[in-house]
Amino acid sequence: MSIHLSRRTLLGGGAALATALLTGCGGDSTGGPGAGDTPRRGGRLRVAFAGGGATETLDPHLANLFNEASRAKAIFDKLADYGPDVSIQPRLALSWEPNADLTRWRVALREATFHDGRPVRAADVLASYARIVDPDRAFRARASLALIDLRASRAVDDRTVEFALNRPFAEFGNVLAAFGAYIVPEGTESFDRPIGSGPFTVSSFTPGRSLLLARYPDYWEGAAHLDELEYVIANEESARINALLGGQVDYAHDVSPTTARTHTGNDRVAITRMPNSNLLGFTMKVDRPPFDNRDLREAMFLLTDREQLVETVLSGTGQVGNDLFGKGFQYYADDIPQRTRDLDRARALVDRAGARGLRIPLDTAPVAAGFVEAASVFADQARQVGLTVEPVQRNKDTYWRDVLDGGVMATFRSGAMPIETHISQRLLTTSTTNATRWTRPEFDALYGTAVSTPDEAGRRRAYGDMQRMLHAEGGLLVWGFADFLVATSPQVRGVSAEAPANTLDWARFDKVWLA
Repeated sequence: MSIHLSRRTLLGGGAALATALLTGCGGDSTGGPGAGDTPRRGGRLRVAFAGGGATETLDPHLANLFNEASRAKAIFDKLADYGPDVSIQPRLALSWEPNADLTRWRVALREATFHDGRPVRAADVLASYARIVDPDRAFRARASLALIDLRASRAVDDRTVEFALNRPFAEFGNVLAAFGAYIVPEGTESFDRPIGSGPFTVSSFTPGRSLLLARYPDYWEGAAHLDELEYVIANEESARINALLGGQVDYAHDVSPTTARTHTGNDRVAITRMPNSNLLGFTMKVDRPPFDNRDLREAMFLLTDREQLVETVLSGTGQVGNDLFGKGFQYYADDIPQRTRDLDRARALVDRAGARGLRIPLDTAPVAAGFVEAASVFADQARQVGLTVEPVQRNKDTYWRDVLDGGVMATFRSGAMPIETHISQRLLTTSTTNATRWTRPEFDALYGTAVSTPDEAGRRRAYGDMQRMLHAEGGLLVWGFADFLVATSPQVRGVSAEAPANTLDWARFDKVWLA
């Protein structure tokens, strides 16, 4: 049985649902096992996500939306993935070891099988990566894997792959863990009923409606607790939470801070908060007026009331930022003092930049919860130092493309990724998604040192130096880090509260059980 959830079917009436809505609902939860609970085998977990419509596919190399990412990790596996601090954790790879100059990496595979019983082999790994980097396709992981020279790479034996790289690279684990870099059997092109090596097998799939999975008993990490896992589509948050209240699903993905606050303290719904899941801030383009002026950029940092933004925009479900990416992640420079509001200093810098009374357009759009609200709150804060920040709502369908190259300032967010990946994709002279237009040869040189240094202490020093440069004169104002929020029925156990969005244990269900 499968169900498709729409706002109409969920809000259209029914005594049971009405009763549920009037009764009240859930408390705050860590998603942990609870008092005395131990994992229990059996049952079907029904999870509600927003979907991608009738064109949805189970091809893991095309995964992009939240539901696609969660389904991919349920059916397939990568060689490595991100831990809670976005450090790299081995998955299908047992280990990866470099040669002396970091241009070749030998990867040992663990003993694992696909759902049809075939072993996962080196040939499957090479074929999967070759499929991803095909220039005629648009797979998300292609840019991450471009570092690999596949023609010069080889299968040493069935459980050993030797990768040749185009240049020395110490952070090769980041490549193996790249978003979408899943391993499929050699020659796979049809994904109607795909074969993977993950904890669940595919029972049935209706694009845009539902996916039913069953436990794979021979999963290399141990069989899932659940008998079955069913994904259903509910595109609106209200539909997801009402389905949970009505008993139609057990898990509602991606709920808002307002919803979480509404249901805190009741007992019908448990809210799990996953910290540091989304960076929130504003980009300033440092290659053009007015933000080619360092004094004005520093003034913007100092006028910001980060606590007010977290409390107002996130309803308190987050932490203040310090104008750096990756709070709590590996290599984060937590020795840099937290920047605090200093209106007197900000006014002096505005005056020194000759910017008092300056009008600054701030691009925004309703592409994510809180974007428009953050722009409005920040505009009010800027007025206190003599700046007129004017929020301008852009087309939400083209927003990210428009603000990458155009404008001078924009609302911004980012999910979890290694700090190395953030720098390489967004902050180098050659980066293709450099929204601040930060270009510094000395910064690029530090990055080159970091990724070509075998010694971790040396890498940590280089990453620290890069972050100190960015904190002092960069163009990314990071006011906060939002918790990612999910809602479950009280019977659901094992949902991780330690995993930021896009990490291994986020939206992962093989370790979840029904009490």
